Amino acid sequence: MTAQPLTDALEREHHEIDEGIEAYIASVTDGEPDQASILAAFDELRRHIYLEEEHLFPPLRSGGLMAPLMVMVREHGIIWQAMDQVAGLLDTDPQAAATAAQDLLKILADHNMKEEPVVYPEADRNLGAEDSAALMDLIATDHLPEGWVCQAVR
Repeated sequence: MTAQPLTDALEREHHEIDEGIEAYIASVTDGEPDQASILAAFDELRRHIYLEEEHLFPPLRSGGLMAPLMVMVREHGIIWQAMDQVAGLLDTDPQAAATAAQDLLKILADHNMKEEPVVYPEADRNLGAEDSAALMDLIATDHLPEGWVCQAVR
């Protein structure tokens, strides 16, 4: 089996994000809403989208993966708006926030089912060693630039 370092790292981030959102939903169910987990998950998700749109997608786009990337960018906008909706409910209606967070998890699951088998393996196959190493470094260290928003909501 061939190593897929980018796929593995990016999928791991998907799981960590989902776990943070799920932890918030569980905390609301338990009657003790804990916003820290979902806010951290949203920070990670926004950074993840940034890394994809600014660093992963451009070389794949020039490599001919246009249609799937257009879908991913459009869905990033839907995800971004869903995060904003959940965040807007956290302080006023935790139960509604948890319901909206559950809807967000469904959107993420659908998105990830397309992205993980198509986009990520393409990156592992077609990015050069230098680009792959640079992206792995960004995954480990990069932060979302102040004020950055995804392409679909600009």
